[in-house]
Amino acid sequence: MSDNHDYLKTSDTTFRLRADVLALMLKGAGYAAVFCIVIGVFLAATIWIGTLLPPESKEAPDPSLGAIEITQTTAQV
Repeated sequence: MSDNHDYLKTSDTTFRLRADVLALMLKGAGYAAVFCIVIGVFLAATIWIGTLLPPESKEAPDPSLGAIEITQTTAQV
């Protein structure tokens, strides 16, 4: 029988290296999947909490520094 159809290359010495590289790539893909799921859960929780707020809170002015009106009074002496 010929080794031309040995797709896994089990008779080659590089099989272990290929298996280790594949395992590391799958481990990294698993970490990336967990990271993306955590981000998705955080966004979903934020959206869900936003739906619980009353409608008046959505119509309120922005509390950032740009929305604060500073009244300047001048005194004449």
